[in-house]
Amino acid sequence: MRQARPYSGIFCGGVSARTGPHALPLARIKKIMKRSAGEAAAAADGGARMISCEAPVVFSKACELFVAELTRRAWAATLDGKRRTVHREDVATAVHNTDLFDFLVDVVTADTAGGTGGGGGGHDGDGPL
Repeated sequence: MRQARPYSGIFCGGVSARTGPHALPLARIKKIMKRSAGEAAAAADGGARMISCEAPVVFSKACELFVAELTRRAWAATLDGKRRTVHREDVATAVHNTDLFDFLVDVVTADTAGGTGGGGGGHDGDGPL
């Protein structure tokens, strides 16, 4: 009989009764994995055709932890600004102040620069997400 490993709680635990056992839809994660693998290995054999049933579960948990951490840091920036609503500038601040999120700096910078450009109904780029 197989012994339970430390990470096996991921497979048993539920997020809530509303969303089921996983925070993100596993079929969607699997589709993204297949599409991403196909793009990366387009010149080779066409990408991943088979994905184990555990892989999307682990990716789901990783995405959940990533969003939770980014949210915590953005909320801290919101509180520093003495507000109770998270704005895109708070997310940008969280990304810029955390070395772990360096891979998002270009995305946040481009999004912030695109949002502050003229021609858009009086939006100044610091509204709620």
